[in-house]
Amino acid sequence: MSLQREKMSNVDTAWWHMESPVNLMMITTIMIYEGQPNYERIMQTVATRMLQFDRFRQRVVDPAAPWSATRWELDPHFDLNAHIHRLALPEPGDQGALEDLVSDLISAPLDYTKPLWQMHIVENYEGNNFVLVTRLHHCIADGIALMRVLLSLTDVEPDVALTVSPPPTPQTHNGVLHSLTRPVTGLVGTASALAGTAVQAGTTAVRAGMTAVSEPQKVVDTAREAADFLARLGLVTLRQPDPPTIYKGDLSSRKRVAWSKSASLPAAKKSAAALGGTVNDFMVSAVTGALRRYMEEQGIATADLNFRAYIPVNLRPFEEAIKLGNAFGLVFLSLPVGIVDRQQRFNVVHKRMEELKSSPEAAVAITLLNAAGMFPKEVENAAFRIYHAKATAVLTNVPGPTQQLYFAGSPLRYMMGWVPQAGSLGLGISILSYNNEIMLGINTDAGLVPDPERIIEHFEDEMVWMLEMGDLLAD
Repeated sequence: MSLQREKMSNVDTAWWHMESPVNLMMITTIMIYEGQPNYERIMQTVATRMLQFDRFRQRVVDPAAPWSATRWELDPHFDLNAHIHRLALPEPGDQGALEDLVSDLISAPLDYTKPLWQMHIVENYEGNNFVLVTRLHHCIADGIALMRVLLSLTDVEPDVALTVSPPPTPQTHNGVLHSLTRPVTGLVGTASALAGTAVQAGTTAVRAGMTAVSEPQKVVDTAREAADFLARLGLVTLRQPDPPTIYKGDLSSRKRVAWSKSASLPAAKKSAAALGGTVNDFMVSAVTGALRRYMEEQGIATADLNFRAYIPVNLRPFEEAIKLGNAFGLVFLSLPVGIVDRQQRFNVVHKRMEELKSSPEAAVAITLLNAAGMFPKEVENAAFRIYHAKATAVLTNVPGPTQQLYFAGSPLRYMMGWVPQAGSLGLGISILSYNNEIMLGINTDAGLVPDPERIIEHFEDEMVWMLEMGDLLAD
């Protein structure tokens, strides 16, 4: 019997190869719901809506030969019960207990013999609430695609009939996904246009280099097209490495997560405008101040310190909004950690964010991933060790739906997600909005930063000041 194998894309293969014992390439999300879970309805919802995507029934098959392709293969023994588990949160059942549990889950690898995803239904959270913790390998989908899949499980009313339908699209799924179709950060207006040209030129250049002996004219014909891409790639790869800090270094296999209370998104937007920027500037400035305060708390000087964060930028076309796989590039944002004055820090963040709007780096990054996926894991990892040295953190910003959602009849109260880091990066920063509220999540390597909740506390203090200052300036 055929197991219906298909080739894994080069970009997805690159993320599969980046897996290591100290940095699992796994995206983790939490969704907190009110009330007790209807377990049977949850299973039916996942089976009906999520399993319409074949990828969630497929496992990864590594090639026997170094230059052969990694493939997807239908799991002949697929069992939904092996992927959805029930847990009871230990007492006192509060956020600290949930953070401990999620930290344990985010530190544990998935079962590589099965499709690479799991859900945990965690009961007994803050009394009469439950949490859906989802873990999914990055080779299946990027964070934006995963969030869209998870949101496709939800409805805008609590009692919606569960029907079998084609995979949801932003146009057909109750409007829930529409707000997620724009680029993840809203930063790079030209990235999608650049990506098509750069991916073609960069990939062609790599292939031409591999076949130059047999097809020398092909190299000549593509050189002009590839020259611009290579120049841009050179600017990225020749950039100086980030300075050493406590947020980057030798990693353990233990991760820690923490998240903030939600804040009013309209209030944050109002204060950001009064301060002279956007809500993105507001959140990034506040978390930059929190990182500075954490370092100072550890007795580490921060004067004149800047370090970079990768920001993923969605390059997926609108018509492919619900498509799985990885379709994003990366841009570098230099965080002015050493600036003490909050208004000055906000101004610098705003200026640097504006400069990223015309950056070609997102297209360069996805081209690099596409090219790297053609090579054996050892070659790819050597190349990315150089690239990852340029940054200290990964910073994601996912604008979610603005209305109340329901999953299997239960109202969604809060959501957060974390993408993995790679190489020696030990810091993940997640900004997410939902139902006109905005929140922050932190993911750290426990060997470097064992208490990310302290960063969250500093962040919330920074937000209070910025909200109050914004109100004063707006009056």
